[in-house]
Amino acid sequence: MNKNSKIYIAGHKGLVGSAIWKTLKSKGYENLIGKTSENLDLIDAASVKNFFATEQPEYVILAAARVGGISANNNYRAQFIYENLMIQNNVIHYAYLYDVKKLLFLGSTCIYPRETPQPMKEEFLLTSPLEYTNEPYAIAKIAGIKQCESYNLQYGTNFVSVMPTNLYGPNDNFDLEKSHVLPALIRKIHLGKCLEEKNWKAIQYDLNKRPIDGVDGNSDKKEILTVLEKYGIAPTPGSMHGQYSVEIWGTGTPSREFLWSEEMADACIFIMENIDFEDVIPKELKDVFKKNKQKKSQKLSANGFSKTEIRNTHINIGTGKDISISQLANKIKATIGFKGNLYFNKSKPDGTLQKLTDVSKLHALGWQHQIEIDDGIRLLYNWYCGLKEEAVLERFIQH
Repeated sequence: MNKNSKIYIAGHKGLVGSAIWKTLKSKGYENLIGKTSENLDLIDAASVKNFFATEQPEYVILAAARVGGISANNNYRAQFIYENLMIQNNVIHYAYLYDVKKLLFLGSTCIYPRETPQPMKEEFLLTSPLEYTNEPYAIAKIAGIKQCESYNLQYGTNFVSVMPTNLYGPNDNFDLEKSHVLPALIRKIHLGKCLEEKNWKAIQYDLNKRPIDGVDGNSDKKEILTVLEKYGIAPTPGSMHGQYSVEIWGTGTPSREFLWSEEMADACIFIMENIDFEDVIPKELKDVFKKNKQKKSQKLSANGFSKTEIRNTHINIGTGKDISISQLANKIKATIGFKGNLYFNKSKPDGTLQKLTDVSKLHALGWQHQIEIDDGIRLLYNWYCGLKEEAVLERFIQH
């Protein structure tokens, strides 16, 4: 991949895709293609076919997906499995048909079993049942990994899969129903602070920028307070001093690993520039794969692949460090300066108790993270409050 290569980033407006787009630009890649869902419906095979036939991209980064937190995953199960499967099937298949030189497929570490040993190694995939709340999404992403592996083995393509841990950063989703835990906590605790400071202008500004259930800053004050209470931002019951509480789902004991989105983007581009599929298969089969790639044979048994199983070729992307939800919430509380209470609603699901990636494969390939969670929380809160990303990130991102 060189600076003039034609690169299509599917999902270039989302948290993942926008970070990859920005990082590619910063590294001097100019020939980038991005299409919004209004301009290209990736669920529609005919539209995807026409796009590849017209644009002829040389490289593809597949970051488009239907994503969300525990609530969204559990409530929209059919959408999550259908839309993700269709997006993957169409983009990967037409990338093959139109001779894309390399494709990077982005999944998620939720592909690993609920009770998998920690930290999660790539070889733990499909060893026991998945976490129920995000099972449809996880199954779709596992299918994407297997589709990439299968096309590589049958057709000699160069499709690489990466599984980022929980991401956060600029352009994150702060929807209180559908967002992941870290941005949701930042917004809820921020609104809690605004309430305790009686900063009504800040609340109106927030809701005008990101309405909640159709309620914006121009809505009636009572209506605003009602919708905030619905999402657990409300006066502390029995408080004599006007304190406010922020509700957090679960016990607070589960732990999660978090990676700054632009560092994930840097890792992805590092892999696109330096790592091919043949670099993540058993050494003894590299020559076999190279020969098959040249022939593009559809009968692999004669070429030796039937004798050895090739699986778990995906690469974890993460920090190898985790933090409990309780610790995370308290760090966010301290960063924002909220003086109220954090209420852990134990009647709500915790999700998987621990999700920590083993990143030894990624480290061996030559990439490691730099931004730690304390700095990351501050960076994201500053971004949420409107500080320019360039000024905030100057100390941390080394392009």
